[in-house]
Amino acid sequence: MHPISPLEQALHAARALVLADLAAGEVAAADVVSMVEESVVQRRWWVEQWPQGVEYVAGLVAQDVQDALLEAYGRWPLCPVCGGGDPHALDVEPELGPDPHWVCHKAGVKVAAVGTLGSATGGSSSS
Repeated sequence: MHPISPLEQALHAARALVLADLAAGEVAAADVVSMVEESVVQRRWWVEQWPQGVEYVAGLVAQDVQDALLEAYGRWPLCPVCGGGDPHALDVEPELGPDPHWVCHKAGVKVAAVGTLGSATGGSSSS
């Protein structure tokens, strides 16, 4: 059996992180999972062209899926921090960097690391 390359490890990790966030928001339907798979295929090619970008894959897959969902369904993930006003989506930061997080630009806060959205949205607020 061949060892799994760092590229494949990063792609599998990115897939798992984004699927965990989708499941936390209860939007991991089959067509949405297909969006994740499509992004992973595209990002595999991207990292093969630019191997130094391997640590950016999770954030890029999250952004790809967020963009695909926006076209198909609407904004995701919705901000769990801001109670009132217009519902708005979180953004991934850094746009191209390691250790991606979901952030709310309105409140100016990091909400959760990509892959841990469930811990940010699952708790009951004391407001």
